Amino acid sequence: MTDQTYAGRLELTWTNKPLRLLAHEDGSYEWVNPADYRVAEVRLLHDITTVGEVGNKRAADNLLIRGDALNALTSLARLPEFASEYLGKVKLAYLDPPFNTQQSFLQYDDALEHSVWLTMMRDRLLQIRDLLAPEGSVWVHLDDAEVHRCRSALDEVFGPENFITTVVWNKSDSPRNSARYFSVDQDYIHVYAKDASVWRPNRLPRTAEIDSSYKNPDNDPRGPWIPGDPFANKPYSLGTYEVTGPTGNVFGPPPGRYWRIAKEKFLELDRTGRIWWRGGGEARPRIKRYLSEVADLVPRTSWDHSEVGSNATSAGEIRRLFPGVPVFATPKPEKLMQRIVTVASKPGDIVLDCFLGSGTMAAVAHKMGRRWIGIERELATIETFALPRLQKVVAGEDPGGITNIETPVEDDLPDGVKPGESRAAAKVLENLAKAGVFDDLDKLDEETTKALVRLLRTVDKTKTETIWFGGGGFRVLEVSPSMFEAEGGLVFLADWMANGKLAEATAAQLGYEYEPDPPFSGRKGRTRLAVVDGVVNESVVRLLVAALPERERVVICGTGIDTDARPILRELRPGSTLRKIPAALLDEYRSLRQLPLALKENTDELKKVGS
Repeated sequence: MTDQTYAGRLELTWTNKPLRLLAHEDGSYEWVNPADYRVAEVRLLHDITTVGEVGNKRAADNLLIRGDALNALTSLARLPEFASEYLGKVKLAYLDPPFNTQQSFLQYDDALEHSVWLTMMRDRLLQIRDLLAPEGSVWVHLDDAEVHRCRSALDEVFGPENFITTVVWNKSDSPRNSARYFSVDQDYIHVYAKDASVWRPNRLPRTAEIDSSYKNPDNDPRGPWIPGDPFANKPYSLGTYEVTGPTGNVFGPPPGRYWRIAKEKFLELDRTGRIWWRGGGEARPRIKRYLSEVADLVPRTSWDHSEVGSNATSAGEIRRLFPGVPVFATPKPEKLMQRIVTVASKPGDIVLDCFLGSGTMAAVAHKMGRRWIGIERELATIETFALPRLQKVVAGEDPGGITNIETPVEDDLPDGVKPGESRAAAKVLENLAKAGVFDDLDKLDEETTKALVRLLRTVDKTKTETIWFGGGGFRVLEVSPSMFEAEGGLVFLADWMANGKLAEATAAQLGYEYEPDPPFSGRKGRTRLAVVDGVVNESVVRLLVAALPERERVVICGTGIDTDARPILRELRPGSTLRKIPAALLDEYRSLRQLPLALKENTDELKKVGS
C-alpha cells in the first residue's frame, strides 16, 4: 500500500453542491446553474400595507416580508434603498428553519432531501453573512436531524474560527413515554459571529432566585455574601504560605493547590472583615463575595425550560392569542427569544428572522425596542399567525409572553425569608425528589414531596408587572414575481414584466409608439424601448441586447436600476441608454396594480390598528 498525500481544506460535500436552488411559489425547488438569470435576479419589494406608526422612509421601518427567504435577503442586500439600511448593519440573525425531520406539518413540509436542505441553508447563510454587522451574530435553531451537517456548513460560510458555542435548550416539561428509544428533551442553537474577535455577548440580568443564595449571618455592613473558594488549582508562587486563625489553628492550601491571593492581600481582607472563618476558626477560611459587588450573569450554554419556557409554554401562548385556531406546529416561547435578543443585541439594533413562522421573534424584538425584519414564505402562515399577532403587539392587545413579568416581593414573607428563596428551595426539593434522594424515607413519599413544593411556592409572593403597552408599527411588503420564464431549457424575460399597462404608459410618456414585440414595447426610428418592471442588472441587459436586431439601439427603463449595468449596456450596444421610470408614472401604476397577496383585500381593516 502506497502513501498518498491529500491537499485541500476539510469540508462537507453533498450532491449538487456547486449548483444553486431556485425556489418556486409552491415551495418546491429546482437545481440550476449558478449563472442562471433567475438565481442572480434582484426582485423588487412591493408595498402591501402598513400597521401602526411608520415613517416616511419605508426601508427604515420594521418590515414583514412575504416571499422566499433567499429572494428577500437578496433584495435587502442589493436594492440600494434597502442596502443602505441593512447591508453590514444587522446585529442579530435568528434562523428557525424547517428541521428536516422528514415529517409534514399543517403549515409547511419538513421533508427535504439532505443535499436540498444543505444548499437551501448555505445560500441563505451567504446572504446573511453580508447583511451582518462586524459585531453581529447568527443563531441557527435545530434539532438532531441536521444539527451536525449544519455545523459544517456554518464553518464553511463563517469560518470555524467564528464559532462561538452551541446552546442546548431543554424544551420539554416532562418525558415523552411513547418514544421508541429516548425521550428527546433538547434542541440546539448554533451561535456564530461575523467576527469572533470583536463580538461580545451581553450579560443576563440577575434574578431574585439566583441572588437568594447570598446571606448575611454576621450582619456585615457590606450586605449579603456567599463564601468563595480562596484556593487555586494552578501553581502560584505567592500562594504557598500559612495563616493563623482566630483560635490559633494554622491553615495552608490543600495538597496540590495554592492560595489564589498573596499573603499581604489575605491579611488585608481579614483586617477589613472580608474573610469568613468557618466554625469560628476551626476550619479553613473562605473569602466573602458580596452581592453588591457581583456583575450580571455570563450566559451559559444550557438553557432550562424553567427559565426560558418549553414547547408547552409556546403552544399555550399561541392558543391564547388564537383561540379556536389549530396551533402552529413549531412555535417557540417568547422567553427563549427574549434571552437570545438580550444576549445578542441592544435597543435600537436590527434583528432579522428569515423563517418567521408564527412571528415570535418579531413580536419579542418589537416589545424589546429593536428594529426587526421578518420574512415568511407561506401566505397562510402570515395571514393566520404572524400578521394578526404583530397587529396585537402594536395595538397593545397581546397580554402573553414577555408582555407581563412576575417579580418576587417581600410583603408578608416569614421573618428571615427573602424574595425568591422559597421558590429556589422548591426547585431544589423538586430536583432532589426526581433524583430519588428521598426514596428511602418512608414519611417523605411522592405526595408529601409535591405538597411541600406547592407550599414553598405559595409562600413566595410575586407581583405581576406589565412592561409592554403597545405602540410602534411596521410595513408589510411582498417579494415581486420573477422577471424570467424558462422554456425548452432557455430563459426569457417574462411577457407580463416587459409589457402591459406600465410599458404602454412609459412609451406614451417618452414619446415612443407603443408596439408590443416582446421583450420590447415601443419604437422610435431605429431605437427600441424596453420597459422592465423590476431591477435592471447585467443579466437583464445581456438578454435584451441579445434580442435586439443589428444596428439598433435600446432605451431600457426599469423600476430599479443596478448602476453596474450602465457600462455593460454602453459596451454591448453603444448609444443605448438606461433610465429609471419616472416616479409619478410609477406611483400611478402601482396604485392601479392588482397585488397578488390576499392581504390587499383587508388593507383598510389593517390600517385601523394604528388609528
